[in-house]
Amino acid sequence: MQHKFLRFPDVKERTGYSRSTIYNRITEGLFPKPVKIGIRAAAWPDYEVDAINAARIASKSEDEIRTLVLKLETARKNTV
Repeated sequence: MQHKFLRFPDVKERTGYSRSTIYNRITEGLFPKPVKIGIRAAAWPDYEVDAINAARIASKSEDEIRTLVLKLETARKNTV
C-alpha cells in the first residue's frame, strides 16, 4: 500500500477541524506534528490522520489518543 502526504487543506477536510483546532490539538498532544517535506512545506502522512480519525470514531479517551500520537511519531523515527 502506498501512502501519501496530506497538506493542510486536506487535513482540515479529513478531520473537520479548523486550522486553530489542529494546532491546539498538536500542542495538547492529541494530533501528530506535521513532517517537513521542504524548506517551507509541511504535511502529514495520510495513515496518521486516518488513525486519529479512527480513534475519534471509536470514542477513545484523550489519554488513549495521546498514546497513539506518541506511537505514530515514534514510528516515523524508526522507519527508514
